[in-house]
Amino acid sequence: MTHPPALQASTPSAPALSAKNLFKVFGRAPQVAVDKLRSGARRDEISDLGTAAVIDASFDVQPGEIFVIMGLSGSGKSTIIRMLNGLHEATAGTVEVKGDPLTGVGSARLRGLRRERLAMVFQHFALLPHRTVAANVAYPLELRGVGKAERLAKADEILALVGLEGWGDKLPSALSGGMQQRVGIARALAADTDILLMDEAFSALDPLIRREMQEQLLELQRTLKKTIVFITHDLNEAMFLGDRIAVMRDGRIVQIGTPEDILTDPANDYVEQFVQDVDRARVLTAGNVMERPRPRVDASAGPRTALRQMRDAYMSAVYVTDRDRKPLGIVTDRDAMKLVRAGENSLLSRLKPVPQSVREDDVLMDLFVPSVESPLPLAVLDADGRLSGVIPRVTLLAALGPGPTSTEEITVLPHPLPSAEIDAVLADAAPAVENEAVR
Repeated sequence: MTHPPALQASTPSAPALSAKNLFKVFGRAPQVAVDKLRSGARRDEISDLGTAAVIDASFDVQPGEIFVIMGLSGSGKSTIIRMLNGLHEATAGTVEVKGDPLTGVGSARLRGLRRERLAMVFQHFALLPHRTVAANVAYPLELRGVGKAERLAKADEILALVGLEGWGDKLPSALSGGMQQRVGIARALAADTDILLMDEAFSALDPLIRREMQEQLLELQRTLKKTIVFITHDLNEAMFLGDRIAVMRDGRIVQIGTPEDILTDPANDYVEQFVQDVDRARVLTAGNVMERPRPRVDASAGPRTALRQMRDAYMSAVYVTDRDRKPLGIVTDRDAMKLVRAGENSLLSRLKPVPQSVREDDVLMDLFVPSVESPLPLAVLDADGRLSGVIPRVTLLAALGPGPTSTEEITVLPHPLPSAEIDAVLADAAPAVENEAVR
């Protein structure tokens, strides 16, 4: 399953959330510690002054993006998210929410920004045990002074959105862990802020429920298009959810990039070791591993051109596309030979349907069956349905190891015709007027 892409604005827009040169030091002399860190001191060298939880962290989160901050325990990721909503005051640096400063503002202004711009989903749900599920969800609206009937109606609407329709009159203790976390998400959604901050939101859940919650979050994001900052220590979770990922180590951000960037181009040995055991099949996409679609023949080219291309590439079939590179079908060397012998100038009468195709953003996990069922290298189409690449079966196997087995009969093209036989047919056949251009 792929996550929805971050929104792409037609014109440049300000980040939804921006952190610049953030430091957080806990201890007796935090400002002195920051000065030493800025001068190049290591984290362990200022331990007598305090504990440097976050060191010179900078990043922007774009509107509609899921931005994941990940790292091991003690890396500083949870401290950062608490600075993003003002629960921790930054020792140095700034945080802005849609261009408005969050750091250095008064308590009244900070409360207003939290109420209007930011909503938080906690690791351990943080539900009010004496209130019903609906009352928990409606709590942010109660703080805004919304009337009881209106806020409970809104709570019911959001509970249905997260799959908890009919549970509004229950107490949290009657719900499973996964259901309670849904209530936590629903409460954050009820606040109707553009930005959600999620601190290890699913780490307390069992693996199967956790995966279900991850998938539901992505489904909600397709509809709601919130800006989400998600904290996790789980790399597979980060890769599954994130549009971009910031990897932290010892208080510093060591790399920011897309899941594909992190996996295929790690910034240093630490990141490379960190991603070593990631499930690549759920991260890499067809677009990451596809090869140039060769050979490919334009429909305006004739059978002689197609036959020559298959001979030169030692292939028994070729994709045929229109002038916009949209696949029309495939033609085999045997069918092309028949057309040449018959003096035909067009391939269209012998085209067979494209057996299988995938999209550029399909993850490799979803390509095994199509690859097994395709007699040609798997066709990869772009968003406009054009042939942008192919994935030979050996390429997929090389990237991921053995694929799934199948007991069903599949179509397998015969070996290509011998070059000498093709040459003889081309030499004997009467030259036909045909477009020899091949894309």
